[in-house]
Amino acid sequence: MNMTRILITMLGAILVFTSPATAKALKSSDEKEKKETKITGNISPDIPQSVVFAGERTDLTLQDRRERMDREILAFCYSHINTMLQIKRANRLFPIVEPILAKHGIPDDFKYLMIIECNGDIEARSTAGAAGPWQFLEKTGRQYGLEINGEVDERYNIEKATAAACRYLNESYEEYGDWLTVAASYNTGRANVTKRIEAQKEKKAIDLVLLPETSRYIFRLLAIKTVFSDPGAYGFILKREDLYPVIPIAETININKPVNSWAAVAKKHGLTYLQLHEANPWIRSAAMANKNMKSYKVKIPSVQSLKYDPKKTIAHDIRWITE
Repeated sequence: MNMTRILITMLGAILVFTSPATAKALKSSDEKEKKETKITGNISPDIPQSVVFAGERTDLTLQDRRERMDREILAFCYSHINTMLQIKRANRLFPIVEPILAKHGIPDDFKYLMIIECNGDIEARSTAGAAGPWQFLEKTGRQYGLEINGEVDERYNIEKATAAACRYLNESYEEYGDWLTVAASYNTGRANVTKRIEAQKEKKAIDLVLLPETSRYIFRLLAIKTVFSDPGAYGFILKREDLYPVIPIAETININKPVNSWAAVAKKHGLTYLQLHEANPWIRSAAMANKNMKSYKVKIPSVQSLKYDPKKTIAHDIRWITE
């Protein structure tokens, strides 16, 4: 008797001597296992051997770097809601931010720093009082030229806040000459980074013992670029229409006098106050005294575009979508 016949005979014996109850239990167990696998889907994602950030390649084959990268990749992959929203929102924000970074000589990869700062939410505010897409504290925001008061808060003005962040980043690069160290200083402050560089005799933040939050911050930057470069490989499947489109601006008006009612300004242009505020989140009250007669540029979105057709959405980065 050859091996094939032996196997057939053994299979037949199993079928004959397996009771209906046992067979039912086995089937139920298989179905349960499949269901649990489908529900959890817990798979450890691949970790690249290196990542290029701001033109500089970081080796991830070293034990500590690989494991720190692994933690942040896992955090992005299993914080599904936040990561999915970050990609959707980036489609609207990156077209605004990228040209400003380029104008100020900041590497394009720093758009990811903005995303991890605010999760892609322009109106984000931390418990410490940091606000806007670049999460400036009031003191730092004013230091870099942003107006902040009860009526106007330019930390929420994405163009002005991005330009202010660029000034900070360029100053940091002049001091450190390493972009990941610049990123670390954005999280914890230049004084703290400089103190640790001097104490530990290292030049780059990635080789320093830092505060746990800052240590993670560096690898969050590397991880988010990795995930955004190929979301599908990390389980994020999006269609073109899933992304948030850029809302066209019909016109930009100049206001250089007091505003008694922003709602009235909105109505004049066929908008609600909510719609005007979403286009200009730096407006922080129903009116504006503007005692100094300062000039403000106010975006007026296209009324027709506010009711957009998702199927007409343009993907800013084709790698984000799976058709």
